[in-house]
Amino acid sequence: MAEYGAHITTASVADDQPSIFEVVAQDSLMTAVRPALQHVVKVLAESNPAHWGFLWRWFDEIFTLLDLLLQQHYLSKTSASFSENFYGLKRIVMGDSHRLQTLASAGLPKKHLWKSIMFLVLFPYLKVKLEKLVSSLREEDEYSIHPPSSHWKRFYRAFLAAYPFVNMAWEGWFLVQQLRYILGKAQHHSPLLKLAGVRLGRLTVQDIQAMEQRPEASVMQQPARSVSEKIKSALKKGVGGVALFLSTGLSVGVFFLQFLDWWYSAENQETIKSLTALPTPPPPVHLDYNSDSPLLPKMKTVCPLCRKTRVNDTVLATSGYVFCYRCVFNYVRSHQACPITGYPTEVQHLIKLYSPEN
Repeated sequence: MAEYGAHITTASVADDQPSIFEVVAQDSLMTAVRPALQHVVKVLAESNPAHWGFLWRWFDEIFTLLDLLLQQHYLSKTSASFSENFYGLKRIVMGDSHRLQTLASAGLPKKHLWKSIMFLVLFPYLKVKLEKLVSSLREEDEYSIHPPSSHWKRFYRAFLAAYPFVNMAWEGWFLVQQLRYILGKAQHHSPLLKLAGVRLGRLTVQDIQAMEQRPEASVMQQPARSVSEKIKSALKKGVGGVALFLSTGLSVGVFFLQFLDWWYSAENQETIKSLTALPTPPPPVHLDYNSDSPLLPKMKTVCPLCRKTRVNDTVLATSGYVFCYRCVFNYVRSHQACPITGYPTEVQHLIKLYSPEN
């Protein structure tokens, strides 16, 4: 029985297929890197909103651009993504027998390279944006900030109702594919690999030796080239240098990033709160509290945004300032920041205030 279990979870030597533990580990690596980097950016933005606030507002786009450079570098140099190469894996083109003997240092063909980039970089970006859109629509539907027309209302409520089932079917598809991979019924643990036309295999000794010797060979061979070719080569070297810097930094800090992701996960929030409990912080010291301050109205009952008596008082948990609910909701949804302090803020940080009168 133990031998049968070992056969299920261990790749055979003949086809060099990695085990389920290896492929799941490399999948979880990039999944852990994103929230850890996001937390680092959030800390920077909160410490100095004027200088680092743009990193928080454009985090998805900046991360996608850096991820694109990183994955393109590894796919063209090692025939694998960053996380796959980190675990000693490579991508092998399906249905092309002569490429089975091609070294990983040769890189993927352009067609399969761009397919891989699309599913490694573009697809996760669109998925994150879709999840944020669904969250925003749910908040608008719950608070009825902008009551839509009947036709549009029926459409997006149907979309919100169908999304959980579509997402469940999508995740179920991945789970079934992983079970088939464990049982040896499939060559891919992920449907995205099949759509990209590749499968995963282990790096061989020849692959590792070729990747170590390639920089030396490229330095020795310096044929005469035209100016345009030199410019293209310089651009490629520049992009490759940025990607190499990112990959080296991630390789060194990957375990630290995974530790950050674990530390700030939902399971540890109660422990963190108990260990880092602090007294109520004072108001931001960099603001001007004089009566002539353009940010704060003279009367405490006036909303700093619309400059009218507040209606439906709502406080921002990130800064402690009070506004009209409609004013601050629209501002936070558009700018993701507190209108007074500039601290990174999200809609879920709005807190309704109840007075004795209401």
